[in-house]
Amino acid sequence: MYSRSTLSHSDAVSAIELFEQGFTAKSVTIVLDLTGAPVQMLYEHWQSRGEGALVTRERRQYDFLIKLEIVLRHINGESGRSLCEEVDLPSPSTVANWTSIYRRDGEDGLRPKPRGRPPAMSQEPRAESETEALRRENERLRVEVAYLGKLRALKSPERR
Repeated sequence: MYSRSTLSHSDAVSAIELFEQGFTAKSVTIVLDLTGAPVQMLYEHWQSRGEGALVTRERRQYDFLIKLEIVLRHINGESGRSLCEEVDLPSPSTVANWTSIYRRDGEDGLRPKPRGRPPAMSQEPRAESETEALRRENERLRVEVAYLGKLRALKSPERR
């Protein structure tokens, strides 16, 4: 079972037993008094994998060429379900997603993308010229003189 499923493990096992007896997803929903969407999803997984529908699958990365081949075959008329079973994809919607990405972005949309945050800019101190260093020091000294002048003005007895 998938971690996001709202079905408990016992409900899923009961549903699969009913599927094997010939019940449809809708009838299992009514018999077991469950929500329709998770049962329908379980039914689709059961159709493609049989007993393996209850096994949690790890996320896999698929090669660009495999994705491209599957998408081109899907565009040429092969069903998503048959391609899903042939390549052992998690669901036919994966094929549909890849196809829509291909139609929107072309081949580049199927290529792997870098994961994570982009690297930060290097923190190396830049080499500053002598004139720039003197300008910075000059500005610092101006601020210091202005501060000391204000301080002297505050301390003078004439102000009171």
